[in-house]
Amino acid sequence: MIKLKSKLPLVGDTIFSEMSTLAHHLNAINLGQGFPDYQPDSDLLNAVCQAIQQGPNQYAPMTGVPALRQAIRDKVIAHQGHPYDADTDITVTSGATEALTSSILALVHAGDEVILIDPSYDLYAPVVTLAGGTSVRVAMNPPTQDKPRFSLDWNAIAHAVTSRTRLLILNFPHNPSGLTLREEDLDALEQIAARHDFLIMSDEAYEHIVFDGNSHLSPTSRPALAARCILVSSFAKTFHATAWKIGYCCAPGPISQEIRKVHQFAVYSVNTPIQAGIAAYLKQTQAIQGLSAFYQRKRDRLVQGLNASRLRPLHSEGTFFLLVDTSALGEGLEKELAIRLAQEAGVATIPVSAFYEDPASPRANHQLLRLCFAKQDATLDTAIERLVNV
Repeated sequence: MIKLKSKLPLVGDTIFSEMSTLAHHLNAINLGQGFPDYQPDSDLLNAVCQAIQQGPNQYAPMTGVPALRQAIRDKVIAHQGHPYDADTDITVTSGATEALTSSILALVHAGDEVILIDPSYDLYAPVVTLAGGTSVRVAMNPPTQDKPRFSLDWNAIAHAVTSRTRLLILNFPHNPSGLTLREEDLDALEQIAARHDFLIMSDEAYEHIVFDGNSHLSPTSRPALAARCILVSSFAKTFHATAWKIGYCCAPGPISQEIRKVHQFAVYSVNTPIQAGIAAYLKQTQAIQGLSAFYQRKRDRLVQGLNASRLRPLHSEGTFFLLVDTSALGEGLEKELAIRLAQEAGVATIPVSAFYEDPASPRANHQLLRLCFAKQDATLDTAIERLVNV
């Protein structure tokens, strides 16, 4: 019998797989895992189908189809103002997941420290471990009765930076809290960065889903931060096509060069006709401009419905997620409550505690669950009806 030594001995199935499997077994409505239950825009489907029919259907360039890299450059300039070079600074990846993974593996070395802001997306810490680094956790301030929203603790972040800090990972609009960055956040980040030598990874998968008339604010909108930043985003999230796994990362040439060294051996290149289809679609549509309003209607529908329940919705500033306070349902671990809701109400959710280092610890359990509202109205209405009766 061959003895195996796991590189990730503490890692099992993710909470997203676990709750989705439970939803399937119970025939529950899945408001847990973040994927839509509706089709992408028909114009996008037609553009991809046309690219499949007409070609190319062979390997794309390792860095991505040139037309798509140029479209990404144009999009970033329009929304954030930073002029990346389409040839040297932009890489098309197999989803944001691969962009994040390849970047961390390329840039983090043995003994390096990586600052994660909890609650943090569950991909970051395992990949830091694979790279030989150490995750340093800094918790957000959790919601309170007086201030019912998460908030960043920039003093704690500043104190966490050491001479070994290699990377700070940001994720805004934030999964799971829905928090967005403000100018004062970038002011604080610039002050910290001016005193220390570290890189910033900005996971912006939900950049085009920001509500109430506000706009996404990226660290790349500040030249001093853009010079040390790796911007990661996802067309799969933006265009309701999570199975396509098309993402990208933008970074200054020398940083991109290191990321591409890993990317080329991880996947080499990404689905060619889908890249070509997205590039063509971006030229002919204003779909991105309407995305926030599309999701805000769904957010408001879910909030309005849940106001009649014992779950208290927290304000979501962006993403397609909504947090709910479950205090009225009693005490206990968030995961236990999520399982209970799936069993008794037929609605699957995600415990926010899953986004912390130790999901069972008191500091990870604030009686909060995450609900995904990227669903058809009929799906949301049925889920609301079930949750109102809990």
